[in-house]
Amino acid sequence: MTQRTAIITGGSSGIGLAIAQQLAQQDYRIAIVARDPQRLQQAARQIGPGTRHYAADLSRRGEVEEVVARLAEDLGTVDVLVNNAGFTRVIAADTPLAQAEREWDAVIEGNLKSTFLFTLAMLPHLRKPGGRIINLSSIAAQCGSGSPGALGYSAAKAGVQGFTLNLARELGPQGITVNAIAPGFIADTRFFGAGLPQERIDAIAAETPLARTGRVEDIAAAALWLASEQASFITGTITSINGGARVG
Repeated sequence: MTQRTAIITGGSSGIGLAIAQQLAQQDYRIAIVARDPQRLQQAARQIGPGTRHYAADLSRRGEVEEVVARLAEDLGTVDVLVNNAGFTRVIAADTPLAQAEREWDAVIEGNLKSTFLFTLAMLPHLRKPGGRIINLSSIAAQCGSGSPGALGYSAAKAGVQGFTLNLARELGPQGITVNAIAPGFIADTRFFGAGLPQERIDAIAAETPLARTGRVEDIAAAALWLASEQASFITGTITSINGGARVG
């Protein structure tokens, strides 16, 4: 069988890196895309020999078109696209309006617009039938954040879920599945910069029925399954991986 190929955005750290590593262990050819060239090089070494890496800001159409052209030339047909790139900024109800607008635009572009642009640009190069698109959403899109400041992030990730559902309808006749994963709190990432205080992490675990916070491997395992042949009849779903936090 021909070796399968996967592209992971935001693949230089955290959940994206874990997904790339698990796919590489299943003998996928891997390409990661992110903004920071140095972190990309470090991640490529962690993932393994032959990992390709590309620096681009996926919220900018020109950079998207340029990197997709390079990916198509280097890799040809792609089997799996994982849209993981994203970040958050603090936007609360009491954030001054001008600041809130700046941060809102950045968060929407970095999470929702980047997923939209990169997916549409990659579609001509995705395997038909058999292609897989996996988008990363968040528990914040489903029930908001446990603390103030996630207005933009929650809205962006809710947009990712709507985009996922509609794209699944459009691409179904071509044999391409489109699904999203909505993680709960994943402790072992750089998502919160220096990290949350230990007492806050302990409180989150105490409120979670499975009595722990999530790990990047929990999310990567779900992505690996959604990318597989076993998931060929699954499309238009939002897979929640949060230890039961929404019912806790």
